[in-house]
Amino acid sequence: MSTQENINYTRIAEAIEYINTYFKEQPDLDEVAAHVHVSPFHFQRLFTDWAGVSPKKFLQYISVKHAKQVLKNNGSTLMDAAFETGLSGTGRLHDLFIKIEGMTPGEYKNGGENIAINYSYAESPFGNILVASTGKGICHMAFAEDEQAALTVLKSQFPNAQLRQMTDLIQQNALYIFTHDWSKINQVKLHLKGTDFQLKVWEALLKIPAGQLSTYGNVAAIIDKPKASRAVGTAIGSNPVAFLIPCHRVIQSTGLTGGYMWGSTRKSAIIGWEAARTLQEN
Repeated sequence: MSTQENINYTRIAEAIEYINTYFKEQPDLDEVAAHVHVSPFHFQRLFTDWAGVSPKKFLQYISVKHAKQVLKNNGSTLMDAAFETGLSGTGRLHDLFIKIEGMTPGEYKNGGENIAINYSYAESPFGNILVASTGKGICHMAFAEDEQAALTVLKSQFPNAQLRQMTDLIQQNALYIFTHDWSKINQVKLHLKGTDFQLKVWEALLKIPAGQLSTYGNVAAIIDKPKASRAVGTAIGSNPVAFLIPCHRVIQSTGLTGGYMWGSTRKSAIIGWEAARTLQEN
């Protein structure tokens, strides 16, 4: 990500965090712009270029009231929507492309021994990321403010793998998700290290359409474990592939966004960004 793009996203994130903190006071455009040290005119244009909607409209998308309405609308039809194949809008198509393949018990147990992993750093609308792949698919993707720290996490997940910094076609195809350039995308495959339970939870997350939200309880119901909400939450929290496996679409039943491995502000940013694009398409 260029220096200016990084500054722009940082300002957007600061604005979202400020809005989330002081939403009860309903801060106006001038106040939020002053907080991120730009003019109201420039901030309005910057935010709209990034999100596709005005700051005021974006605030509506990340509000508790909006989240509750989305959950209510999903309600009884979430199970049907999860397996729907006729999704409208290019922004939702990635749910149909992504497939999970679990690593073998030996690969899981031995920390990726004899597995070659390519990794690279890339940019996204939500900050820099580290993406890694085996010959079978994406095995890791994480937002990475600190590249070295992100690499340390990858190494801890696959301590015995052969790591090489290189961008490959598997990574490039996966990264098209941020641009919605679906004319070039191939079927994205994930090659994941996880228990059978974790893999089931991550597969369920892939069935939540972009722009929609679910709860931990709903995900537990989808995998036929209605009493396992806490275990589902733990599995969601250990998601190894940011954004592609959309754990950001799971929120609390109260409408609050809840926690996120890569920061609650980033989670709000992604939820609002997806909502804006989905509603524009429809």
